[in-house]
Amino acid sequence: MPIDFGGDYNPEQWSPEVWAEDMRLMPAAGVSLVSVGIFSWASVEPRPGAYDFGWFDQVMDNLAGAGVGASLATMTASPPPWLSHRHPEILPVRADGSRVWPGARQHYCPSSPVYREHAARLVDRLAQRYADHPALRIWHVGNEYGCHTRQCFCDVSAEDFRRWLRTRHGTIEALNEAWSTTFWSQRYADFAEILPPRQAPTFGNPAHHLDFARFSDDAILECYKLERDIVKAYSDKPVTTNFTGLVHKPIDSYKWAAEQDVVSLDSYPDPADPRAHAEAAFGYDLIRSARGGQPWLLMEAAPGAVNWREHNAPKAPGVLRLWSWQAVAQGADAVLFFQWRQARGGAEKFHSAMVPHGGPETRQHRDIQALGRELAAAAEVADSRVRADVALLFDWDSWRAVEMPAHPADLNVLETQQAHYDALFDAHVTCDVVPATAELSAYRMVVVPNLYLMDLDVARRLTDYVAGGGVLVVSFFTGIVDEHERVHLGGYPAPLRAVLGLRVDEFWPLAEPVGLDLAGVRRTGTVWSEWIETEGARPIATYADGELAGRPAVTRHEYGEGVAWYLGTRPEPAAMRAVLDLARADAGVAPVLPDLPADVQAIVRHGHGSDYLFLLNHGSATARIAVSGVDVLGGGPVDGVELAARDVALVRLPA
Repeated sequence: MPIDFGGDYNPEQWSPEVWAEDMRLMPAAGVSLVSVGIFSWASVEPRPGAYDFGWFDQVMDNLAGAGVGASLATMTASPPPWLSHRHPEILPVRADGSRVWPGARQHYCPSSPVYREHAARLVDRLAQRYADHPALRIWHVGNEYGCHTRQCFCDVSAEDFRRWLRTRHGTIEALNEAWSTTFWSQRYADFAEILPPRQAPTFGNPAHHLDFARFSDDAILECYKLERDIVKAYSDKPVTTNFTGLVHKPIDSYKWAAEQDVVSLDSYPDPADPRAHAEAAFGYDLIRSARGGQPWLLMEAAPGAVNWREHNAPKAPGVLRLWSWQAVAQGADAVLFFQWRQARGGAEKFHSAMVPHGGPETRQHRDIQALGRELAAAAEVADSRVRADVALLFDWDSWRAVEMPAHPADLNVLETQQAHYDALFDAHVTCDVVPATAELSAYRMVVVPNLYLMDLDVARRLTDYVAGGGVLVVSFFTGIVDEHERVHLGGYPAPLRAVLGLRVDEFWPLAEPVGLDLAGVRRTGTVWSEWIETEGARPIATYADGELAGRPAVTRHEYGEGVAWYLGTRPEPAAMRAVLDLARADAGVAPVLPDLPADVQAIVRHGHGSDYLFLLNHGSATARIAVSGVDVLGGGPVDGVELAARDVALVRLPA
């Protein structure tokens, strides 16, 4: 089994003469898998019901002849112009009532029965025709769902929303109770009265907005499932769809992962960001965890610059290789790029590609060829797994809820998650990023950066985890509301008061940083502070100044056989690292290797009888690491590694 290598292939943009060159260049670069057909709907169905698959037959045959596998897309990501021209009712509508028009991509209402009917008809023809084609390796359903059309507020969506609400709540009385509609005279007498949360004079009902976010996610998922079920009826090949961005708010990756055979991710870290690799690492750990550690596919990355940032920086020499191997180190069994050949026209013509405008005699393509050779040499790593002693909890509903307006402060959930994750990443500790419903007993330590929305079952399981000997770290504004955005009464955070050994009386969000005293060392807290009354917990850090001077800021509470830590503020990075180091000591969690240089990332993938250590130098100085084993990429024994800036080493460890 190889580590697959390739990219998006869009032959409809080119002549057959270029196709022939592609079939020479792909094998030479080590390409084993390409995503094909993603935006081909208008080319294979130029008029309603009039199909032209002849040219695509040739493309698939070319791939098979060159020994390149096809990740075959269902072609439905961008409806052809004739569909919206004949059926403008498929076009999505914004919350303010304005319609989104064709001219780009993803211009469809997910609830539209007309869109779904035409998409299903195309996918049925496609699946019948190519189910047994020798090039077919995997089905790629849709593309980047929710990237541009995240919610639709049209009348068709409104009726679909009402249907969804009837299924979720059962009766209008139950909905009124869940939505707290006695507030602001919002009580409904009939489901027919309910609309999507369109633009209103002021703050909308948060439970209404939250349910609409859930519904919108489900409506898009129904589009995916419709197409998946069609191809499954004809083919036994695995099915995936690519998540857009490292973590994407409209699409619950955990829920969607359960509907796929293998998960895929598009990843575009910013080369101008010195911490881009740590942000990418968080996303990779989450996507790996979404299917319980199963290897995943990096479906899209940029060989160089993208075209959609204000400043589109290219990847400096070595970064393409380094970031590709980072994905593999964190569990990917495929590295694919957008795209194979750089487009001559269209909106993405300045997005980099494996074959740039300058052709194969370019630095970028030479780097691609070298990477292809390396990935082929590491085939033995495929299907190995990453193991972690630490889990971070992440929850889509809580994310959606906590970032709504009319809260004590504007909180950024991804920023909060990253602040906790970075303290572990920089300590060279491997993490899983798991849903709130995950089984936690295998982890030595569980970190809950923010779980504002928490049902009582999750609270009970966290409490039981600590009672059974686990180490739990919880940060502020967690356990505040239930699944319907109703506050848990009895003192914040009511469901966790016993295990944390404290009560929060008041929130004191911070406009400016505040001083902390952490074990006699002056530190800083940011974003948030709280009036905490301890109920068995011991203060580890206190506020050093301001209205809360002398009061607890960070606490530790022994509960049952375990320990629960609580952070009532966000410590600045050095202080966050210090607090989590103390919690790790409670849990007995060690780094992957001792004495690693600060900028070196180390991860172990565990295979069938072999363990593989990945070392990635994200810094600018040469690093030396004491390790022995076998050099998988270069061959020969390893007795210590000298890792230049942006260099990578892959060591098969002694049995």
